[in-house]
Amino acid sequence: MTWGSFSIAHIVSLILAVGIIAALYFVLRKANNTVKIAVLGVLSFSGIAAIIFNLVTWNSPWEYLPFHLCSINAMVLPFAVFSRNKILNNLLLLWSLGALIALVINNAVAETEILGWTFVFYYFPHVLEFGIPILMFLLKLVKKDVKCLGTTLGITMASYTLIHFINLWVNSHAAANNITTPAGEVVKVNYMYSLGPDGLPILTQLYQLVPFEYWYMYLVAVVIAVYLVIVYLPEIIKLIKNKKKAGICV
Repeated sequence: MTWGSFSIAHIVSLILAVGIIAALYFVLRKANNTVKIAVLGVLSFSGIAAIIFNLVTWNSPWEYLPFHLCSINAMVLPFAVFSRNKILNNLLLLWSLGALIALVINNAVAETEILGWTFVFYYFPHVLEFGIPILMFLLKLVKKDVKCLGTTLGITMASYTLIHFINLWVNSHAAANNITTPAGEVVKVNYMYSLGPDGLPILTQLYQLVPFEYWYMYLVAVVIAVYLVIVYLPEIIKLIKNKKKAGICV
């Protein structure tokens, strides 16, 4: 049975993803912090295992370098868990949204067999890359801090910009040295979709509005802003109240 896109199997897998995250929460909520960190820390390496799987399996390492957002998330996640660093964990609250989108919009892997290795190394790492950053806060291992929004946005924009130039360099290098895919085509990468939408419906619509590589993705800033306001709304309200109280005291 193939996974499919918005098939029954796909929808069930999305429900299962929520179930996995909820189960981890209920299993760990009464454990001490050492146990929580140990369990989440071990699980956080699933994304790195997926990176290695893709580099080894597909015989085209240039196309599977860890430069998509979910892969960068995977590399940062173990450090965020074990260090409980406030900046990294607040950053991953945003980046985890990318893992959720990859689970919902699964076009690239929709034809994979359920429980085949490709499915396993795609599905479970993305579930954990989405769930673990949320669990870090739900399990009170780290606190949300609205003051981290600046670093979250700054690191995200800097990463996207750096990856864009990596795309340009890899494609130029591949063309100059005739580096080909297993299908015999010259390698052309598009990490973080900075060079275009690659057929993804939502990104295609954005590209039609702003038909310029790199710049069109900044329209996603609207979605990011709405998401971050929802995530940090209690902290934003609390900050506003504290400022008003401080004003009255003065």
